[in-house]
Parts: sequence; C-alpha cells; structure tokens
Amino acid sequence: MTTANGPTQRRYPAEVRQRAVRMVQETIKETGQRHGVVTRVAVQLGLGSETLRAWVKQAEVDQGVRPGVSTNERERLLELERENRELRRANEILKTAASFFARELDPRLPK
Repeated sequence: MTTANGPTQRRYPAEVRQRAVRMVQETIKETGQRHGVVTRVAVQLGLGSETLRAWVKQAEVDQGVRPGVSTNERERLLELERENRELRRANEILKTAASFFARELDPRLPK
C-alpha cells in the first residue's frame, strides 16, 4: 500500500520511540562511543536502524543538543501552513462571491 508521499509508514507507539532513544542515549553515555550503538539497539528492539537514527537525531534537536527544527516548532509550522491554505481558499471564495454580486447589482456590467 502506498500514499501520495510514498510507501505507507509503520507507526510505533510513543513509548517504543522514547524507550529506544533512551536506550541509545544511555548506551552512548555509558560507553562513550556512538559508532554502532543505534544499529545494536535497533536490532535488539526489532526496529529499522535508520528509523531509530532519525528518532535519536530528532530527540537531540528537541533537547537542544543538535541544531534544527524541534518537533513543537514543526507541528506549529504545519498548523500555520494548513491555516494559511484554508484562509487563501476562503479568500478566493469571497472574491468570487463579491464579483458575482457586483455583476448582479450593477446593470452596466455584463452578466
């Protein structure tokens, strides 16, 4: 099954994401090494290593350790973009309605 954006994504519960990220961060803190940690934890939990790597990167952004757009900022941007699309659509409808009524009320304009 595919969507407009590509293959359907498998969603994991937030608890699984948090536990996996915590395991990676704790292992890095204990061993002092980053190399191979994500892959090992991913195999242990039955996750894709690139999925877990993306979760860890996003968690680091959210914690302010890594530069980037935080999850909260991304959600707010998506919300504003959605609102902007709705307002543009409403504006177009209002322009069309105003034009229609102007033609109906002004006998000089063609109908």
